[in-house]
Amino acid sequence: MSTIGETTIDALLDGAVEQGALQGVTAVAATRDAVVYEGGFGTLADGGPAVEPQTPVRIASMTKALTTVGLLQLIERGTARLDDPVASVIPAFGDLPVLEGFDAEGAPVLREPASQATIRQLLCHTAGHGYHFLNADLTRYHEVTGLPDALSAQREFLRAPLVNDPGTVWEYGINTDWAGQVVEALSGQTLDAYLQEHLFDPLAMSSTTFSPDVEYLERTMAIHQRLEDGSLVPNGIEWPEDPEVRCGGHAAFSTAGDYCRFMRALLRGGELDGQRILDAATVEEAFTDQLGGIALPEIIESANPLLSNDVPSAPFPQSWGLGFHLTLADLPGMRSHGTGDWAGLANCYFWIDRASGVCGAILTQVLPFFDERIVGTALQFEAAVYAQVGSAG
Repeated sequence: MSTIGETTIDALLDGAVEQGALQGVTAVAATRDAVVYEGGFGTLADGGPAVEPQTPVRIASMTKALTTVGLLQLIERGTARLDDPVASVIPAFGDLPVLEGFDAEGAPVLREPASQATIRQLLCHTAGHGYHFLNADLTRYHEVTGLPDALSAQREFLRAPLVNDPGTVWEYGINTDWAGQVVEALSGQTLDAYLQEHLFDPLAMSSTTFSPDVEYLERTMAIHQRLEDGSLVPNGIEWPEDPEVRCGGHAAFSTAGDYCRFMRALLRGGELDGQRILDAATVEEAFTDQLGGIALPEIIESANPLLSNDVPSAPFPQSWGLGFHLTLADLPGMRSHGTGDWAGLANCYFWIDRASGVCGAILTQVLPFFDERIVGTALQFEAAVYAQVGSAG
């Protein structure tokens, strides 16, 4: 389906595949009222089946927005409040120490946190957690202690220590995995079951799942690795087949079309096709600066170059809402002030521009994250969408 810029956008994405920037890619763009672009290019793997617009991918950290909305639904129902301590819902969270470093013998140095993190701080990434592949001290901690990391989906990974006192620093980490545990504790359901009933089914997101079957996986784009010479090869990475935890931070599979329905619901103030997933006031708060002056880092440094490149700060004012990175400027020819966005580890990117009434996503499966060629393609895709749609109002 293409109703805008078919020649321009199709040529851009097809060209990116032909030039080796991507093995396969799907993309979607929409206004409040309609899907205006949907396309798929390339192959699942070299010599494999063609990518189609509804080809599934591991959306990785784009899962965070889904989990966030699920938790905000429960907040709306009064089961908890945003500023409640996480430990008031899950007492074990209160036992997590802060990792200060390592002693002369290489043993971790741990202390009690100065305060207890709140549910709001989990959604803002100010609760104190980090990620093993982005924090060198956490990398060392996992190596020294043998504690499984988040990608293992073993429940023990949730015992990883904090790396900052809550409410003091923005650091990207396993905060949303803990948010998923809060959803389970408040709802009495597993995270996947809760989101299926209260998000995926109401929005007719029939291709979004935490538990893909064999047929689904056969249609899923393979994850590829960018080599030093710029070529792409399958790296064999798969999500665990029998996870102990449904990880709210990264474990979902979805399609461009399904994720577009989720984005359009938020674009429309929490409703799509007569199904309301959030109150308009809650959506507004989710897209409002929550950091209270805490600055985002100048660079998110990688501790594992196979998984992520260093990610520089955006060249415009930015902050963080409830589950969404926020653009705090009008970008000429692109998104507006207040746009929420984020990404997935294998170079998936989305944005929701409520001011202009435009949303979009570009999905692929390439590591490491923040691949220069793919980021460039994503920016060109966004610019092409706005060149055709402009402000949809």
